[in-house]
Amino acid sequence: MRVIDEQGQQVGVLRTADAIAMARERDVDLVEVSGQATPPVARLMDFGRFKYEQSKKESEARRHQVKARLREVRMKPKIDVHDIDFKTRTVEKLLRQGDKVKVTVMFRGREITHPQIGKSLLDRILVNLDDVATMEKEAALEGRHMSMILIPDKRGIAARDRAAGLADANGASPPDDDAVEGDDAGDDDEEGTAPVAASGG
Repeated sequence: MRVIDEQGQQVGVLRTADAIAMARERDVDLVEVSGQATPPVARLMDFGRFKYEQSKKESEARRHQVKARLREVRMKPKIDVHDIDFKTRTVEKLLRQGDKVKVTVMFRGREITHPQIGKSLLDRILVNLDDVATMEKEAALEGRHMSMILIPDKRGIAARDRAAGLADANGASPPDDDAVEGDDAGDDDEEGTAPVAASGG
């Protein structure tokens, strides 16, 4: 598997046993963030601390929460790697607009017998957006849909923008935000994004 360290730097491709041993040596957790990739991608982190920091950000966000729209990004459990990255960028785009985002995995047929697949997808999105999003509502299964709600972390977004600006000044190419254009519409039965409601703090 491909391993990313605590600072977000790539360690390289390691055997699973070696990756687990490295995590134990560093006294951190090995969290899979892209099980469908080839090879799978895992990140070294203190997952307990990660959840604690998310909780702190959630409390802070509630104190400063302003009126925001609730948008929804939907996907299926069998989504491929390219599409999950596309959906992640869409969620980030909506968060940057100041919206809350309900991220939903839609199960059909016997897919509902494997809810852990949906939970893994939602965890991956949360980990990849941990510096720009705070979880307002943890992942929960409601009928055939599993959803979580994310709200913007304005400080984290500003910090990411500063880092991107510095990289751009040093000659690096900025992310292609246009890649998420056109994914702001959807209906109740298909994958996509759609407004859900307006909410206030």
